[in-house]
Amino acid sequence: MRTSAKVTGHWARGAALAAVVGLAPAALAQAPAAPPVAEKPAALAPASVAAIVNDEIISTYDLSQRMRLLIATSGVQPTEQTLPQFQREALISLVDERLQLHELKRVEKEQKMDLIATDDEVSDEIADMAKQNRMTPQQFSAQMSAQGIGIETLRQQLRAQISWQRWIRGRYGSRLRIGDDQVNAQLQRIQASASKPQFQISEVFLDANRVGGMETAISGATQLIDQLQKGAPFQAVARQFSGSASAASGGAVGWISPGEMPPEVDAALEQMRPGQLSKPIQVRDGVYIILLQDKRAGASAALVSLKQAAIALPPSASAADLDSARKKLLTLKTQIKGCADLEGQAAKVPGVVAGDLGEAEIKDLAPAFRDAAQTLQVGQISDPIRTSAGLHILGVCGKRAGGDDDSLSREQIENRLFSQQLSMIARRYMRDLRNSATIETR
Repeated sequence: MRTSAKVTGHWARGAALAAVVGLAPAALAQAPAAPPVAEKPAALAPASVAAIVNDEIISTYDLSQRMRLLIATSGVQPTEQTLPQFQREALISLVDERLQLHELKRVEKEQKMDLIATDDEVSDEIADMAKQNRMTPQQFSAQMSAQGIGIETLRQQLRAQISWQRWIRGRYGSRLRIGDDQVNAQLQRIQASASKPQFQISEVFLDANRVGGMETAISGATQLIDQLQKGAPFQAVARQFSGSASAASGGAVGWISPGEMPPEVDAALEQMRPGQLSKPIQVRDGVYIILLQDKRAGASAALVSLKQAAIALPPSASAADLDSARKKLLTLKTQIKGCADLEGQAAKVPGVVAGDLGEAEIKDLAPAFRDAAQTLQVGQISDPIRTSAGLHILGVCGKRAGGDDDSLSREQIENRLFSQQLSMIARRYMRDLRNSATIETR
């Protein structure tokens, strides 16, 4: 019995399906043109064969069309250096899809059940994609045609993806159980590392087994990093090229603690700053590209939010000037009721400049400021503090322990573990299909 339910689980690679769904109309319209290719010939000559998968031909036309789709949706500029990577990724995707459809047809025949997505299901996906891009399906198709991409290329890809995702989730998802012991173990790991810094990251993972070896994965990661540094959108690149479970969400992983990623990634994160893109990080089975979006202190860190009012005074200021400034700030202190009116009251005093210093770890403050931040309660104002820049009074606007927000719930941990395990099962399934198939590339 055929089911019409759509599968959009976060474990899936996503590839062009997820990439096009998240693509704005302008991005598709402005995508770089793919290299010129010949129109599909009426009859395929031997030279038009790009690969043969279990006796089924992938033509050079199929390959060039998939390359156009990758280029239009990834944001990566086609250059002499990147075209081989586009070709490799396009061919790998086409081979994988042929293997998936062959496997689904085999299961259909053996189990007498319908698994392959219908034309209507594929059309519904395209309609959803068009809606996301604020287009009608006809406008979306015309936009793709303007980039030299036949709509049938997308339909073929969607048919394989919808069918395969539904099969994997139906076959394994219903049997996969995340036990309380697994969730508890993960919670214990998180709690044990609560005093350590936490990182908000996005990732691209190139599976060495899938792309043809570790050397190819490292080379591909290097090229992708170069394109990301030139402005290629990280989300689109992750959706197109990443082999991790996070690909469907544009590579977004969220907040992690040390120990949740391979040790090589943890070591790289320790050296990175928020907003920084990593170098290729080689692990046992592939290569990571990490974007560190944010970093926060561990639970053992004491954080404080400060405001200040200050009078600029050089280190060489006379005793009289220093005394005058001190009296002015002490008078101002008596008029301030708390952080909320510090800046307003300071604005009434000539020569005084006020501002919000934001939040910082107390241990990272200058010694004079650190003492005040440690001893004062929230809402209190310090006595004047002398620095090389001038004389300051500080308002303590808030204090908290680091790492005490955005904690993962048990349900979120369970969902993450489920996605990771289902993604691993799918990768192993595909590895076995490749190993048992007859694949010839030209």
